[in-house]
Amino acid sequence: MLTGKQKRYLRSLGSVQEPVLQIGKGGINENSVVQAQEALEARELIKVRVLNNCLDEPADVAAALALKSGAEVVQVIGRNFLLFKRAEKKPKIELPE
Repeated sequence: MLTGKQKRYLRSLGSVQEPVLQIGKGGINENSVVQAQEALEARELIKVRVLNNCLDEPADVAAALALKSGAEVVQVIGRNFLLFKRAEKKPKIELPE
């Protein structure tokens, strides 16, 4: 569970990122979960964009993808959201306490 200070720090890092994954009208499928898990292992913090043709709300998509990929939702703004999952092998992001 992330603290408020940690979320604030991750939001500052995520604000300059470009989305690495897009969720379209198909919603979340097995392929998008695998892509999210691979990106999270490589980067720890990813930005995801929910396209306009997706029938689900961005907050619902964020919660579902976080649950399936084992990550935590850091922030949902508009149609974008940030996911964080600490890398098991070599953590790259040092979180404040």
